[in-house]
Amino acid sequence: MYRDYYYNSADGLGLYARDYPCTGLNGDSAATLLCMHGLSRNSKDFAGLAEMLSNYYRIIAVDQRGRGRSDYDPNSNNYQPAIYCQDMFTLLDSLGIDEVSVIGTSMGGLMSFIMATLAPTRIKSLVINDIGPEVDPVGLARIQSYVGKLAPPETWDAAVAQVKSINGPAFPDFSDAEWISFTRNLYIESAEGKPELDYDASISKPMDASQAAAVPPDLWQFFDATLSKPMLLVHGALSDILADDCVAKMQAKHPTMQYLRLENRGHAPTLDEPESRLAIANFLEDVYNN
Repeated sequence: MYRDYYYNSADGLGLYARDYPCTGLNGDSAATLLCMHGLSRNSKDFAGLAEMLSNYYRIIAVDQRGRGRSDYDPNSNNYQPAIYCQDMFTLLDSLGIDEVSVIGTSMGGLMSFIMATLAPTRIKSLVINDIGPEVDPVGLARIQSYVGKLAPPETWDAAVAQVKSINGPAFPDFSDAEWISFTRNLYIESAEGKPELDYDASISKPMDASQAAAVPPDLWQFFDATLSKPMLLVHGALSDILADDCVAKMQAKHPTMQYLRLENRGHAPTLDEPESRLAIANFLEDVYNN
C-alpha cells in the first residue's frame, strides 16, 4: 500500500505523488525508485509494478502537474518537460531524497534523460520505457491528434470503446478485463457517475503550438549524459514512437545498456507484462547488489 504525499511546486502549484514504503527487510534504508508516467497518464500506471517492487525498494509514483490528483496549471505554457523536471527535483528535496533510480514511460523517459543531465549525482540508474532521443513523427502526430481533443464519453462502456479505438494497435492481445483496467487508470468518475479523463485538456496546448515544446531539441545531448549510468530500455515491437534505428543508435552509444523487446506491444508497454517485471527486477538487483 501507499501513502498520499502532497507538496508544492516552486511556483506554488499543489502536486501529488504515491509513496510506497519498502515492506521488506531493507525498510527505511531501501533505495528509492522514482516512477514517471507518459504525457496523458498518471501514477496509477505504476500500481502493479510498485506493489511488486516494494518488497525491496521505496517507490515514489508521481502525478505530473495537470494530471491525476495534482493541480491543473492555469498557465498551460508550464506543461513542458523542463518544468516537470523542476517539479521532480522539488519533490525529491521535500522528501529529503538525494539519489533515485528512475523508471520513465515515454515523456517520463525523456524527463529521465534531462534529470540525469542536470543532476547526474542524483540519478543512480534508468529504466526507459519506449522512448529515445529521436521521437518518431508518426507516433507524435498520432498523440497530437487525440490528447486534449476527445469528446467526453457518456458511459464507461463508451470510455472503454474510445480507449480501444486509440490504443488497439498497441495492445492487440489485451483481454476485455485488461481494457477495462487500462481505461480505469485513464479516467475518473464524475459526481454524475460519468467517466472523465484524468488530466487537464490544456496539457496538449504547448505541444500543439510547437513540437519542440513536446520534444526538446537535440535529445542526443541528454542521452549522452547518461552513458556512464546503468540503463534498461523496454521497447514495444509495434511502437510508433521508438523506431528500431533509434534503438540501434542508442545501443551503439551505450553498449552496456540492457534491452528488452516486447512482442505484441506498441507505445507504450504497461510494465505489467511478466517479461517487463522480470527484466526490471533483475536490472535493479544488478544495480544495487552487484
